[in-house]
Amino acid sequence: MTAEFVVRGWNAWAPGLNNYEDWQKWLDHQTFVQSEKTAIPVKVPKTLQRRLSPLARAVFYAADGCIDSDKPLPIIFSSAHGEVNKSLEMLTSMQKGEDVSPTAFSLSVHNAISGLFSMAYGCHQEITVIAPGQDGIAPAFIEALGLLQERHADEVLLVLYDEPLSDFYPSLPFALNAPAICALALKISLTGSGLALQFNRSSAHRDDGEHALQIFSFIKFLVADRKTLALGNHRHSWEWHKK
Repeated sequence: MTAEFVVRGWNAWAPGLNNYEDWQKWLDHQTFVQSEKTAIPVKVPKTLQRRLSPLARAVFYAADGCIDSDKPLPIIFSSAHGEVNKSLEMLTSMQKGEDVSPTAFSLSVHNAISGLFSMAYGCHQEITVIAPGQDGIAPAFIEALGLLQERHADEVLLVLYDEPLSDFYPSLPFALNAPAICALALKISLTGSGLALQFNRSSAHRDDGEHALQIFSFIKFLVADRKTLALGNHRHSWEWHKK
């Protein structure tokens, strides 16, 4: 498989990193201000703001920077773990004999953030939520490019996000845990102005960790001078080339 597309615009958030200049500086130091909270976009109704977890706030901030209110887009949400930390909190409460509210449960499922986003922004276009596991970020690109090539829309919004797992979950010997909350939104199309990329399957055998780690690798690729990014696991590997 080989495909070409254009990144029309992108936006990302991690603690202490709010814009392109912040991410350029991060390339040299790769540190985070872990206590910083994400600003909630003004478009989000007050009734929904209190339901947003730190991960959801990061997703909303990243996606908001790529949205044109006059042009609704299909959206691909992709996260390896989603709100799994919320699920752990509920299980811990149940173990203690405490009640779990239906609202808390509804906000812990894998498509919770996409549901809140669709309500906040009045999205009526199709929304796809992916849980790619060890396959990393590539499945989200494949899904987005499929929509574009089938002419479902001229542009697609792709949102990649994850957060550090609770210590309850073993991360070693697996390379799956994010160093910080991070959300990356990319508005892509097949043609037009922007960063032109080629995406193709690779025969190389690699192990670059899961989705949560690959998000940061892709952001480095966007802001650095490097022309090629290769990511994969023991089953599949992929390459992105700047044209």
